[in-house]
Amino acid sequence: MRTSPFQNNLLRNLDASAIERLGLRPTALPLRQELESPGNLVHNLIFIEDGFASMTATFHDGAQVEVAMFGYESVIGTSALLGIKRSPNRVYMQLGGHGFYSHIKAAAKEFDLHDRFHGLVLRDAQAQLTTARQAAGCNARHEVEERLASWLLFCADRARSDKFTISHEFLAQMLGSTRPTVSMAAAALRHRGLIEYCRGTMRILDHKRTEQRACECYQVLKEHFGRSTESAVSSTF
Repeated sequence: MRTSPFQNNLLRNLDASAIERLGLRPTALPLRQELESPGNLVHNLIFIEDGFASMTATFHDGAQVEVAMFGYESVIGTSALLGIKRSPNRVYMQLGGHGFYSHIKAAAKEFDLHDRFHGLVLRDAQAQLTTARQAAGCNARHEVEERLASWLLFCADRARSDKFTISHEFLAQMLGSTRPTVSMAAAALRHRGLIEYCRGTMRILDHKRTEQRACECYQVLKEHFGRSTESAVSSTF
């Protein structure tokens, strides 16, 4: 069985020659680092090894709502390979970590070979579209407490830890709600014994019961990403 030195799912499913052609360079990805901004050219693909990032829709009044999340299972910047050279959204690190980047010219050459990398990028783009569609329905249909439970589980999955730092104000932005509403939802989850929250540090205490409280969107997307990963693994060299 082939082993890989990478944590990122896409990189793990590429052979050594593709990795070399991508010209990967290691990069630190500190908390709040902006990876894409609306209207700016996309210069690199970024493969997160550790940590996670959010893509947000930003409005004229400065408000923002999360529309996608990126972690070790995906790659940032693929819109540039599909013909959209300037980013329509803001993407920045929510939990600091590290990863690799590939200059868009090298990535485009590899993509145009229509080999393994091409298929993985398209699969990842489809996964992100599915996430965005599910998020739109979730925001319209589900209560804040359910959505908060789902969002915390998504964070835990990508951070590979049940403990991370985040503020209620930031949670409100990501969920498209108000800080008082999110604070009430967090207090309800804490009262149920599902989470604890102190000085900006959130910790999931009971993962299974938090899943039971989360809206259905968590399981829908978890299963979708699981199938996507299994498909990639089944077709490895």
